[in-house]
This record gives sequence, structure tokens and C-alpha cells, in this order.
Amino acid sequence: MSSTETIKTDAIWVDNDAQLAELCQQWQQQSALAIDTEFMRTSTFYPQAALFQVGDGQGCYLIDPLAIKDFSPFQELMRNPAVVKVLHACSEDLEVFRYFLQVVPSPLFDTQIAAAFTGDGFSMGYARLVNALLGVELPKSETRSDWLQRPLSQSQLRYAALDVAYLMVVYGKLLQRLKGLERLDWVKTECQQLVDAAEVEADGADYYLKVKSAWKLSRQELAVLRELCKWREEQARTRDVPRNRLIKERTLWDMAKYKPQAMPMLAKIEGMPPRTLRTDGEQLLALIEQGLNCPAAQQPSLMEKPLPPAAGDLLKALKQQVRELAEQLNLAPEVLVRKKDFEALVRSGLKTGEYLLPPSLKGWRRGVVGEELLELANHWPH
Repeated sequence: MSSTETIKTDAIWVDNDAQLAELCQQWQQQSALAIDTEFMRTSTFYPQAALFQVGDGQGCYLIDPLAIKDFSPFQELMRNPAVVKVLHACSEDLEVFRYFLQVVPSPLFDTQIAAAFTGDGFSMGYARLVNALLGVELPKSETRSDWLQRPLSQSQLRYAALDVAYLMVVYGKLLQRLKGLERLDWVKTECQQLVDAAEVEADGADYYLKVKSAWKLSRQELAVLRELCKWREEQARTRDVPRNRLIKERTLWDMAKYKPQAMPMLAKIEGMPPRTLRTDGEQLLALIEQGLNCPAAQQPSLMEKPLPPAAGDLLKALKQQVRELAEQLNLAPEVLVRKKDFEALVRSGLKTGEYLLPPSLKGWRRGVVGEELLELANHWPH
């Protein structure tokens, strides 16, 4: 294909500060850059940066974070509002940037999101998207290799270079389609939300809200769960180990439910890791006691139960309406409304009968789909 024959796919290794600074100076003049990362996260809480890839249309540059000392020119580039950073399925990449470089690339263009809005496919992998748009087959052999080893193998270098080699051409094609469909602003909004979310570290104190079946617990039990979850979050970050390496979510739930108050009882909790029991058992018992003694006024509110069966018909009708609209727009229904948005909309009217749009269905979605869903919900027989 003529559009891809001239694309340079050779890897250019960047491992000293002067070389990076000179490249960044050139890249500041670009309107857009293809960006990717390789990282390891098998036994750590935070991703370990192993490689930053940049494609500028002229070459594929592999920046070595194990060798570079001064990343300030690259950080400045990532903040430059005049240079669009093009990534694919970038949520984990943004974590790497935030934790290793204390910067989130912006403005951002995520080609996976863009492909969903052009109707090319929902949640498409990069290789599949490149094949769909350009007819190019990319290798998948190095997906799980050790990116922290040095030197990297020729296969790894090629794989990493190809991750950005075609990204600018994909970006150009998607940009053209989005403009034709008048959906570019939709994608910009979605991408900015990714940036905003990545710039804020989640509050460990609220992690208990994510625990499955937490809605089954009393307020006092939720107070215990809140203390345990907050401790696990803080310790996982401090020790840089995965949450489940310390203790699994289900085990935290069981501790909150059964409230062991002595080591033998704690040891009987299903899934309690022996190492955590030895090193942190006393602390966990203290946290359980702290939760049990939490004053009623400071206990968490009861969590909402699953939607009642009576709400099922409305939920089905709303989903059907979105499916029909999505088909007209040549979009996946998930692009318009996510599962949690349906539930939030239905839940909003359970008590008063007046339905309200959740924040995620406002903005551009309000005119496209939100108003129709409100109309259907508010005229639904109660």
C-alpha cells in the first residue's frame, strides 16, 4: 500500500540526555506525536517504566528510562499544548507517565476511543486497528517479554518500534473520519476526561466503595471495611506491592463481616495470607477494633442494593432504545451509554419517580441520547 510503504519502522535507540534534549527540541515543532510505553508490573503496585516510544513520522525512537538521567525536556514536551500526543488504549500508559515522570501527556488523542466513534470497532486492539485501516499485519510475539532486560532483543526492538510506526497514519485517517462525521469534539471530550482522571491519585479512604458485595454489610461493618481497605491501599503504595499480594478483597470483606478480635480467629478467615498474618496481624486487629468503635455519626452510609426486579423492564427498554440509536449512528451501544449509567439513571427515579441524568450522560451525550432516555424514563408507568 502506497501510504505505508514509505513508513520508517527501524528502531532508533535513545539513551543519553543530550540526544533526548535535541530530539525534544525538534519534536516541539510537531503538531502531533505518536507515543507508547513498555513497562513491567508483575510484582509491584506501581508500573516500572522500561521504555518510552515516540514516532514523529520520520522515525521510531525508543527512549531508555534506565539510562536517561534528565527527562525535563521530555516532560516539557508532554505538557506542550500545541503538540497532540497520540496513544492507543492509553490508561496504563498514563499511569506510567504520572508515576515515573510526574506528568500526564496532554492534549491527548486515544486512537482506540477514536475508532469507537468512527464505527471502526469498539475496544479494538492496536494490531487489529492497524490491520483494519492500513492492511498491515503486526507481530504479537513480544507482548509478555521482559522489557527491563538490557540489551533488548532485536525482536523486542522491532516490536516496540512498530507500536508507534503506524500510529501517526492511523491518527490521520481517524481524524479525517471524525471531522466528516462531526464527532471530533466528542473524542476530544472523552480524551480530556482520561487526562483529568489520570492527574488525580485515587483516594485510598474511598476504596471500600469498590468492594463487591459491600452493599450486604451494615454501617458498622462498612466502617471496619473502610479502615481495612484504607490500610491496604496505603501499604500497597508504600511497599510497592500489588494489593492482592497483601490481602485479597474477598478476605477484607470476610474480616469486616465476621470481625475477628483475636489472632486465632483472624487466622481462620478464608484467604488470609500467612505472611500478612505474621507481619500485620496485630495491626489488622487494631483496625477492626477501630472500625467497630467508630461513632454512629461517622460510620459510612449503607450502600445501595442491586436494582429491584421491578426496575428490570425499564432497564431493558432503555437499553433497547440505546441499541436502536447506536445502530443508526453506526456506533457500539457502549460508546453512548455504559452499564453503570443505565443503573444510575434508573436508580435516580426509584424514590421520587423523577428521573435525572447522571453526570456522564450530560455534555454532548445529553443531546445525542440523554434527552431521549429521560423522556422514556419519566413517562414509564410506575
